[in-house]
Amino acid sequence: MNITFIGGGNMASAILGGLRSKGFSAESLRVIEINPEARARLQQQYGIKCFGHAREAWADRPDDIIVFAVKPQHMRDAAARSGLARDANLVITIAAGTTLTTLSRWLGGHARLIRAMPNAPALIGEGITGLFPMLPVRTAQDRQDKECAETILGAVGKTVWLQHEGQMDAVTAISGSGPAYVFYFIEAVEQAAKELGLPAAVGRQLALRTFTGAARLAAASDDPVSVLRERVTSKGGTTERALASMAADHVKAAIVRAIHAANERSRELGAELDRD
Repeated sequence: MNITFIGGGNMASAILGGLRSKGFSAESLRVIEINPEARARLQQQYGIKCFGHAREAWADRPDDIIVFAVKPQHMRDAAARSGLARDANLVITIAAGTTLTTLSRWLGGHARLIRAMPNAPALIGEGITGLFPMLPVRTAQDRQDKECAETILGAVGKTVWLQHEGQMDAVTAISGSGPAYVFYFIEAVEQAAKELGLPAAVGRQLALRTFTGAARLAAASDDPVSVLRERVTSKGGTTERALASMAADHVKAAIVRAIHAANERSRELGAELDRD
């Protein structure tokens, strides 16, 4: 499997690192990146070939799997400059908001497309990626393309397939933006620890280990998280008092509203790009 990335930013670098750690050779991976400093960094870090222009990369490998890893506002220009032959390549896009219909149009009707939404923990191999395909129906190529996408994004975490592309907005709101919600919660716990007189380093360690430990416990358990919460909450105890305070402040409802707001913004961004 040969793969060329268009764009060499943080997420592309994370996936490249994941692929290299999974045994992909440097020769099987390439990057097209207009920034010369980024090209030099990727070449040094991974030992791969990097190109400043797309047509240089296609000269001897026209059938590579293509991963678009540029910012959404740069996708149209990157697609126009890619010079891809229609349907000769599987194209995977990790650009937020760009629908497959829009990308297909920018690529002149290309129909072997998979949209992916990874998240920040992919940077340490702990990501989760939502996937949705636009592929020829029920063919061996269809199955192979999906397996390729799972292999590539699976190099930096878990993958899930979506039933329809509209669900990508929810994935963006939940797991794409989700790490920021977690960091926000940790910030609040660290602030409380400081106000309660704990040293900053101690408060940070307590907050991080409590959060990661609780998440791993939830992942390892077959019980709903509501049951796990109840087990930690003794009647008349400290946890019950804290949860009652959160309930009075409608914390859960505020979190749900925030995720709905992120979902709506994802839809708006997609609509803006579709009009472009």
